[in-house]
Parts: sequence; structure tokens; C-alpha cells
Amino acid sequence: MLPEVLPLRRASRELVRELGFLQAHDRATKLSHSHCHALLEIEARGELAQSELPDLLRLEKSTASRIVTELETRGWLKAQPSAEDRRARVLVLTPRGRSKVAEIHQHANARVEQALATLPEDQRRSALLGMQIYARALERSRRAAQFLIRPMRASDREGVASLIRTVMPEFGAKGPGFAINDPEVDDMYTAYAIRRAAYFVVVRDEDVVGGGGFAPLVGGDARTCELRKMYFLPDLRGLGIGQKVLDLCIAGARRERFTTMYLETLSNMTQARALYERNGFRRLDRAMGETGHFGCNTFYALDLR
Repeated sequence: MLPEVLPLRRASRELVRELGFLQAHDRATKLSHSHCHALLEIEARGELAQSELPDLLRLEKSTASRIVTELETRGWLKAQPSAEDRRARVLVLTPRGRSKVAEIHQHANARVEQALATLPEDQRRSALLGMQIYARALERSRRAAQFLIRPMRASDREGVASLIRTVMPEFGAKGPGFAINDPEVDDMYTAYAIRRAAYFVVVRDEDVVGGGGFAPLVGGDARTCELRKMYFLPDLRGLGIGQKVLDLCIAGARRERFTTMYLETLSNMTQARALYERNGFRRLDRAMGETGHFGCNTFYALDLR
């Protein structure tokens, strides 16, 4: 367990208590916290599709619908048909609703300012940065939990082929000399069902949205493997899933007693290159083995010992 886990949990509990979130209603405005958040999200956007509210508030659809009904009953918002789709409902604040939001801002701003005023300027900046970083980390963790990483199955053949043929052209890797043209793309399951190889897929609702694997380097020695066809759809990037797939590949390669992991990529795949470099891959001047991927222009190797 990371050493920061327990202290951060304690700090989070204190924050929740100090902000009064354990109480049913906000002390100043007498509103429930969910009502406050709903009004603030609608005010921030001017108008909001009702279908977007559950995701914004991290609530079930039925709960969000009840909140909308209660706020309508109080005369603070109204739901009207969307101009683009008459079947969809758009939420907008009424004049009374805007007055209530102004009250929420007034009390909340005063409370935060009073707290920040007890800190020197450098600590105020640190508090803001820490809150922003932690909120982003929680969001990334929540989104990453939607995905499952597992070994590839025979039923994943079409999904993996589609993944590769979707991502590679995004980076200009679609002509001769690129892995998109490898015969194995149409049957990655069979290609990686060989000795000393593995391929892992990332799935969401059984749809393949990412993957990566390793196998002996073609034209290399028996101690060198290649990190192969590690690609992710845009929704996955920045969630730490690439690191998890890479960890599985490195661990698998070590179990197979490889001492070097080689990879080929493109200079414009900046996120991927940053991932490799963070994990100790060193840049090479030239290609290794005989992969046939002459379209690649950037090469790395990792010492697995």
C-alpha cells in the first residue's frame, strides 16, 4: 500500500466533516448538497441536457430525475424541449433559481475565503493545487475502473484487428513498413498462442478498446523479446491503463526468462514514448532484429535483468 493512502483518507474524512457533507443539508442555504450541485452545474452551463446531469453529479438516473422534479417544484428550474431534439429535455434556471444560486455562491465563497485567509500565500497555492490534482486522480481512477484487462481470447480476434486498424492510421502508420499490414493482425489470438508470448486486451462491456503483448523478437537472439502492438483508443489514454498493460508484458517477459525487451514506435507517438521512458526503456540508434517495420523511426530497449 502506498504510504500516502491512510493519511489522505484521514484528511478526506476531515474535509468532508468540516464542509458539513455528513449533514443532510447545507447549513447556510438549507439545501441538500445534491440540490446545490445540480443548480451550480446548470448555472455554469446556461442550460444543460437532463440526460447529462447523472454523469456530472455521479448519481443514478433515478436519483438525478428526482432532484430535477424537486427543483422544478420549488420553482428554481424549468425543463423545456431541446431545440435540436424535441424528445430531449433541457434544464434552465428560472429567475428564482438564479437568485438561489447567487446565495449559494455568496455563502460558499465567504466560507472558503475565511479558511484560505488563515494560510500564507504559498500554502494557499499548495492547497489549490493539491485539491485539483487529487480530484483529477479520483476521476481517472473512476473512469479506469470501467475497463478490464485480461489475456486475449479467440473471440477477441475481430476486436483486436479493428483496434489496430483504428489507432495506427491516427498516427500516420498505415502504409508499407508498418505493423498494420502484418498478416497476424487478422488472427492475433493464434499469433500469440505460441511459446514465450502473450497478448493482453483491455475490454469495456466485452468490446476491445486496447491491448498489448510480447513475443520473441524476429531475427533476434533467444534472450530478446519485442513489445508488440500496444494500442489504446483515445478514451483510455491518460488513465494509467497503458502502465498496467506494460507491467503485465514486462512481468510475463521476465517469467519467460527474456533479458531484453525491444520495441519500435514513431516519434509522433509522444504519450507512448513518455510511458516507455518512464519505465526505463533506453533510446537506440538503430533497429534490432528483422521485424520488417521499416516505417518506424524510433527504437527502444529495456534491460529486464
